[in-house]
Amino acid sequence: MQNLRNFRDYYEILGVSKEATNEEIKKNYRRLARQYHPDLNPGNKAAEEKFKDIGEAYEILSDSEKRVKYDEFSRYWNQQGFGSKQGQRTKPWGGDNRSNGRTTQDVNPGNYPDFTSFINEVIGVKTSRNGTAGATNTTTADPFRTPRTKVSYSPSQRPSRRDIEARLSLPLEKAYQGGLERIRLEDGRSLEVGMPPGMVTGQTIRLRNQGINGGDLYLKITVEPHPIFKIEGTDVQCQVPITPSEAVLGGQVEAPTLDGLVKMTIPPGVRSGQKLRLVGKGYPNDKGKRGDQLVEIQIVTPKNISQEERELYEKIRLLETFKPRADLFS
Repeated sequence: MQNLRNFRDYYEILGVSKEATNEEIKKNYRRLARQYHPDLNPGNKAAEEKFKDIGEAYEILSDSEKRVKYDEFSRYWNQQGFGSKQGQRTKPWGGDNRSNGRTTQDVNPGNYPDFTSFINEVIGVKTSRNGTAGATNTTTADPFRTPRTKVSYSPSQRPSRRDIEARLSLPLEKAYQGGLERIRLEDGRSLEVGMPPGMVTGQTIRLRNQGINGGDLYLKITVEPHPIFKIEGTDVQCQVPITPSEAVLGGQVEAPTLDGLVKMTIPPGVRSGQKLRLVGKGYPNDKGKRGDQLVEIQIVTPKNISQEERELYEKIRLLETFKPRADLFS
């Protein structure tokens, strides 16, 4: 019995069992593709070869028809006859299963130098002049797949163009200002993207030719919650705390906006919960027109005061004429 060369156990390469589901195969492929991707292992020839093997294994096992044929014929990997120069037809098995329009009895192992060449013929993978496998039909597209140097496509076998989607979370300040943003995709690519100003959650940005095989990349935007500002349409809401004296006397206080701090006039006798409007300080719409900012006043009383402040508050209490509970007893 001859010891055959180049037998490739695709299940072992992907680290899955022969009973693995398509989802398990895809999950392991994604994990291994990230681990051994050439962009993440520059100059590492072993990782590059491993990445190619992973892609080859996934190409076969992710295609249900090829997987069935691989499972059926791979049990004959140690069959006598590979690499021999016998002229007669070898029939180590029987049956009527067909492959490439021929019965299994028409396939002579003696015509193939090794099991890999034989199984490529059985499952329909053409072999190039240098003996490496190339795809014959459309291959399963995946965000981690990149064209392998060993694979060449004829014009009629060009990989299909495919759009992909990625999610991008941005802080509110960045979503408001826009500008250049560097993003890293799951397939290892790093892109510098010019982001428009005034982005909102749920918005999709299209990047032409950045998908699979010339397809487009769609970035789905999520604007992260902000500790101060809340966006309602094109209006921005926030709260500003003021002291009791500022509430009684009024005057100017500083208020935060998306453009920085601005001076805002508080009217005398303002109430806690009252909203003041800063016109044109809101969020821009898709045409660039901005809404308003609504500032909710919060009157905050101090917990710790100096002796002098206490004495002044005592004097105010003796002098004040305002009776907020008068209506309760009328």
